[in-house]
Amino acid sequence: MARSHRRDDNRHEKKRLRSRRHNPDGTMTLRDHLYELRHRLGLALLALIAGCILGFLWFQWRIGPIPSLGQLMTGPYCELPVPPRFEPIAGKCQLLQTQPFEAFLIQFKVGLAAGAVFTSPLWLYQIWAFITPGLYDNERRFTRIFVLLASFLFACGAVLAYYVVPKGLQVLVSFGGDQFVTALAANEYISFILVMLLIFGVSFELPLVITMLNRIGVLPYRNLKKWRRGIIFVLFVFAAFATPGTDPIGMLALAGAMTVLFELAVQVARIHDRGKAKAAVADGWGDHPEDYDFSDKTDDVT
Repeated sequence: MARSHRRDDNRHEKKRLRSRRHNPDGTMTLRDHLYELRHRLGLALLALIAGCILGFLWFQWRIGPIPSLGQLMTGPYCELPVPPRFEPIAGKCQLLQTQPFEAFLIQFKVGLAAGAVFTSPLWLYQIWAFITPGLYDNERRFTRIFVLLASFLFACGAVLAYYVVPKGLQVLVSFGGDQFVTALAANEYISFILVMLLIFGVSFELPLVITMLNRIGVLPYRNLKKWRRGIIFVLFVFAAFATPGTDPIGMLALAGAMTVLFELAVQVARIHDRGKAKAAVADGWGDHPEDYDFSDKTDDVT
């Protein structure tokens, strides 16, 4: 009995030593790292499973005044006019199911995607906490801000995509004229919507990535200023290839939004680098801020 108690005490002691709170410098053995990885992945997986269950149930049921997830997903398609949209039952908008279990698989896929978005602050924090061991209090606070901003930007991008998709669909289905009727297969349509939401959401992380690279010194403001025109051109090229379909509305909306976010990140980098230069002068080892060009005028290309 005493031996069993000693084993329990040793197990609790090892768990305490692996804890970040009692091990602030993050030094762990390979075995402890594997335990930590299993722990973090387990928590992230639990968050995803919980979000998937909620999203799966929300697909069919309304939450108060909020429409069901199925209604939100079919909304862009139902905004199309009846000609050319095919409507087998008058006044009822429906997608075409071509396989017996297609509706169930779509509900599961959409529920999983929605759950991943809803619980993103939880599983993103678990991943970030594992790859950045030994964080100080101010660094942990910055990690929380990073995770929240990443989730917020992704949600903003997804919302923009949701309002852009109906306009893009109207352009795409109008090419056939009166020779075609639009009866979209459920799986292909839902995949199109999810890809659009994913592309817009991930693209909206651009300012956060630039800000992070600037703060660690990899991407200073002077380089952003020098490369501004080229980066904006690359953003438009990326939007042209990234958006599914060939509608110009989605491409221009994505490129315009990314350009605005990029300019915002550039201004944040300018303020950060100028403050960093002033702090270096105050410490007596940096050059004067006026020795650097912190103006917002783009260098002329010769």
